[in-house]
Amino acid sequence: MSKTIYVLNGPNLNLLGKRQPEIYGSETLADVEQKVRARAASLGLEIEFFQSNHEGAIIDKIHEAREKAQGIIINPAAYTHTSVAILDALNAFEAPVVEVHISNVHKREAFRHHSYVSLRAEAVIAGMGTLGYQVALEYFA
Repeated sequence: MSKTIYVLNGPNLNLLGKRQPEIYGSETLADVEQKVRARAASLGLEIEFFQSNHEGAIIDKIHEAREKAQGIIINPAAYTHTSVAILDALNAFEAPVVEVHISNVHKREAFRHHSYVSLRAEAVIAGMGTLGYQVALEYFA
């Protein structure tokens, strides 16, 4: 039986490949999803892939994951640094969480150095580009 892993993406990641490609690269979120699905299949994992610019929608998906997922990979984007609500939702999720960031947030503005999500995550992957999502899948495999 396959494990279901939720891959959750926060605000502005729908613009991946178009917004600041010098930081985030040229791959679109659809490209990322395709690669994640292919890698997940090879590892015997099922994926629920989701992106929203709305904090509440991400929280709703985390709540849904409580009943359906064996793990969460989350790139909360700007909510990383601001959302106690997402942290609280993740704290109510009883399976592993891996936090992913495409850029190395520690080489960027000082406000990006703090992550509420890291307080809950078993692992944090930053600065590997979109490959970080596939590395996170390896954790669950």
